[in-house]
Amino acid sequence: MHLLLLFCLFLQLSGSSAISGPRAVRGVEQASLTVRCRYDPAYESYLKWWCRGADWGSCRIMVKTTGSEKEVKKGRVSIKDDRKDRSFTVTMEKLRLDDSDTYWCGIERVGTDLGNQVEVTIDPAPTTVPTTTTTTPTTPITSTVTTKDIVRSSAETSHTSNNSDDGLGLSVLLPLIFAVLLLLFMVASLVAWRMAKRPKKGEGTGLMLGWAG
Repeated sequence: MHLLLLFCLFLQLSGSSAISGPRAVRGVEQASLTVRCRYDPAYESYLKWWCRGADWGSCRIMVKTTGSEKEVKKGRVSIKDDRKDRSFTVTMEKLRLDDSDTYWCGIERVGTDLGNQVEVTIDPAPTTVPTTTTTTPTTPITSTVTTKDIVRSSAETSHTSNNSDDGLGLSVLLPLIFAVLLLLFMVASLVAWRMAKRPKKGEGTGLMLGWAG
């Protein structure tokens, strides 16, 4: 019985050496993580898989190739075999913190599968301090004209116009009055002069009587 267990353990260890990969990888939350596992020649046509769980015998296979080099995707996990390079790549997208666990990259074969244990650790996404931009609104400069201002402006305009009209009337009226007064003065002077030239009645009668005697 013990010999059988040792023989199975030997087969598992010897088979594990046919596949290799990283022992531990780290990723960041919401980012992607890629794991590359390599295998020995003669395993090119074998199916490759990626499973999750610390227990080798009960880990849950998340994605598996179909026997070709075509990429196979299931949910957030994809796998692609490169037979020429004798390696296959597993990609985990949109990582979450609870994706941290023990995983296995393996090769399916008759009997015991080949596997390589990989510890995956997901770190929290870095927190960024939001930048606050303060925008000062531009206040337009407006001029408010009230009804009182309009009435006041109209009154000032009317007053100015009346003053202008008064000034214009006086400039015309004063010379006219002066001309009328001058004309009256000339008429009065002429009348006075004519009256001064007219002979008196007494003086005229005496002269005529003297000539008669």
